[in-house]
Amino acid sequence: MDPNTFWKLIAEARSTDCCDVVAAATAQLATLPPAEIVAAQQVLWDLMAQSYQNPLWAAAYLINGGCSDDGFDYFRGWLLTQGQAVFTAAVASPDSLASLPAVVAAAESGEEFECEAALSIAWDAHIKATGMQLPQDAFRIRYPELDPDWDFDFDDEEELAARLPRLAELYLR
Repeated sequence: MDPNTFWKLIAEARSTDCCDVVAAATAQLATLPPAEIVAAQQVLWDLMAQSYQNPLWAAAYLINGGCSDDGFDYFRGWLLTQGQAVFTAAVASPDSLASLPAVVAAAESGEEFECEAALSIAWDAHIKATGMQLPQDAFRIRYPELDPDWDFDFDDEEELAARLPRLAELYLR
């Protein structure tokens, strides 16, 4: 499976609720040959590695009112369920998330964006299709080094406002 096929799977599963996206994508993926399901797991973790960036982590911290290591994984899981265009825009410019209606609404409601289940789409599809867990060597996680220019305290609202002005306008009122 290549990234375009993975994104097509997500697009076909799209819904306003990330749990619905996960359930639909898992069900669709489970209909494919086991080798394709295994390959989807690597694509997912390659996308997770691509999105492992301090600027996006700072955006998640701002949006969710804090963001641990696991919380950042779950935030990026939610981001995957938003589809390729949103994901790509957010990775390129995390401040672009300020244009999403759900993010704007969450600034008022306090809703957080996390979807841990998105990280298990291929895992669950493989179990559903074969009755077995993914092979131990089915994927590798290769996270890049974080950008040292973004190594600051994310509680520093002035710094966040300078770096993520649109999100700060929504969340730091």
